Amino acid sequence: MTAHTIETVAALTGMTPPTLRYYERIGLLAPVERDAAGRRRYSEGDLGMIGFVVLLRETGMPVREMTRFMELTRGGDGTIPARVALLREHRDAVRERLEREAQHLEAIEHKVGVYESMLAAPAPASVPDPAPDLAREARVPV
Repeated sequence: MTAHTIETVAALTGMTPPTLRYYERIGLLAPVERDAAGRRRYSEGDLGMIGFVVLLRETGMPVREMTRFMELTRGGDGTIPARVALLREHRDAVRERLEREAQHLEAIEHKVGVYESMLAAPAPASVPDPAPDLAREARVPV
């Protein structure tokens, strides 16, 4: 079995050692095996769980919900329905955020196009910028 130091795990996951320790302390991560000197030794299974925590964090799941999910995971197969419900709720929130981001990106793309057109073919100074109308439709500030 390969055992990784906290520094190696931090480098592999993008988390800092203090974050890894904190997540273990609050129960988000299960207690990690220690060597004879008391240093953490992370297994491949630990890395898999940490990878999923990173995914949840990067998709906006609050620490409280991540902790709940991990507690359910450690609770065995009887908790699968609760895990599915929690992940479905998170999935739906991520989808909503992605839809909003897509609308914002569309407005930005439009604005870039307007400015690129102005650079390519200088127009009279009195031509209005149509982007404010698009921004109002997309409900984003100009």
